[in-house]
Amino acid sequence: MQIQYLTSKELAAYENDSLVTGGVLAAMPFINAEHAQRAAKLMASRANAPGMILCIHDEKEEGFIALINRAFAKTQSAYFAYVAQDAFAGKDWLKEALSAMGDQKHFLGFNDGKWAGALAGFGLARRSWAVNNYGDNFFYPQYKRHYADAELTLLAMQAGTYAYDPSSLLLELDWDKDGAAVDPGDRKLFLERKQHGFDGKVSSIALLNHIS
Repeated sequence: MQIQYLTSKELAAYENDSLVTGGVLAAMPFINAEHAQRAAKLMASRANAPGMILCIHDEKEEGFIALINRAFAKTQSAYFAYVAQDAFAGKDWLKEALSAMGDQKHFLGFNDGKWAGALAGFGLARRSWAVNNYGDNFFYPQYKRHYADAELTLLAMQAGTYAYDPSSLLLELDWDKDGAAVDPGDRKLFLERKQHGFDGKVSSIALLNHIS
């Protein structure tokens, strides 16, 4: 698995000429270069599957969701994954994920050590599925920091295309996250969208009550 480093400004250079890679493209927005390099090198060495890790320096503080959406719009690949600079990869993390998805599943939540598959804190999507959710955006673009992954998980669960395999290990090593508050604006948006079934895409009452 290859690694490429870009700044958010350099990502704009692919405006009319998409960055193309075979297999999986894993986008990793980052602020701390040392953390990103360490995470990406371990991910690459333990993937056991082809693809590229695209590390994008968030030099203008656009935010994780905005950069993931930009990366999705400006790249081409069969699969698209989102990860962060605090990821810690287990052995064969990507090979196991692709095996778990098989031919029938379109979105997978990695075992991040926290959610046990209840939502995809780090996730892998078949691009052909993802483009049908929000067009050129991977995540619903009005979220700023939180809940975009939760909404996407619910869409996949409703469609019966969600996969989870605990052996596909991609831990999130954020020492302070459990005590951190979620963005109140994002939570408000999530609850508002939930009232309308996320544009009518989620109808299961159990799923609508799955994440609050």
